[in-house]
Amino acid sequence: MFSGYAVKESGGELVLIDFEPAPLGENDVEIAVDFCGICHSDLSMMENDWGISEYPLVPGHEITGKIATKGPGVTHLSVGQTVGMGWHAKSCGTCHLCSGGDQNLCQTAEQTIVGRHGGFADRVRCHKGWAIPIPDGLDAKIVGPLFCGGITVFNPIVQFGIKPTDRVGIVGIGGLGHMAVQFLAKWGCDVTAFSSNPAKAEDAKRYGAHQVVSSRDDSALERIANTLDFILVTANVTLNWSLFIATLRPKGRLHFVGAVMEPVAADVFPLIMGQKQISASPVGSPATMATMLEFCGRHKIAPQCEMFPMSEVNRAMDHLRSGKARYRIVLEA
Repeated sequence: MFSGYAVKESGGELVLIDFEPAPLGENDVEIAVDFCGICHSDLSMMENDWGISEYPLVPGHEITGKIATKGPGVTHLSVGQTVGMGWHAKSCGTCHLCSGGDQNLCQTAEQTIVGRHGGFADRVRCHKGWAIPIPDGLDAKIVGPLFCGGITVFNPIVQFGIKPTDRVGIVGIGGLGHMAVQFLAKWGCDVTAFSSNPAKAEDAKRYGAHQVVSSRDDSALERIANTLDFILVTANVTLNWSLFIATLRPKGRLHFVGAVMEPVAADVFPLIMGQKQISASPVGSPATMATMLEFCGRHKIAPQCEMFPMSEVNRAMDHLRSGKARYRIVLEA
């Protein structure tokens, strides 16, 4: 029997429940949860913003802990080994996407908190492929947010071959954006941070941004027209996308990882004339996660986290709702 903090209805508070997990499969691992980050996606699932939530729901998908037990088919991981897991708990392993290394795009993949219980619990289970060993030198206490927020912004850097000579922009300096600035600065890029909050300017520069521009100042955006190769949108609000597209050089890309809920309005003619692109992506594959962790260890990259005991999970969620988190929240089991 497992114990976890669950919501029983949309808008409800998290309460401690006991639940029986599904049987441990031959290729599954059971993780004793030490720490679990809180992602805005947890809040979206708790409130059924996407229409896919099933109650009771135990959120949590930025998990670090030690392998408590494993199925007989798990030979590359050891009991007691520290691992992390993120948005995915399983993929089929045999489809064209999985075979090509894009397990995160598997059409039958199982998400950690969709139709199953997540990491706001004492234990959680996943397929062996999604339990990622945490390298020595990384602090398991704060590494959890890398398994969702971190990989979300790291994945497109790899997918689109961003070069150290590129000039890049990051829209939104929050839970995702503050990690994206670190990644791209250490990648060697010239980094422009876009934020509507002047109070975050110094934070952005501390993380490696070379300049900060207001994301809602049209004249400021016009002054940097035709200067950027790649813009990563981590915010979930609607902005003047045509002006952002105008800041791109020819062949530039405006890429979304923030869940902007309104349609993206953009003039097609500037896209045609500049051969520019608009795209989006989810989290990354297990191999990309492992690469990200190695990169973080090499360059001393870490999310900025605020710690709460698991027993105060409702207070932690209120802190997230308030918009005051700087910049990720981690629960300690």
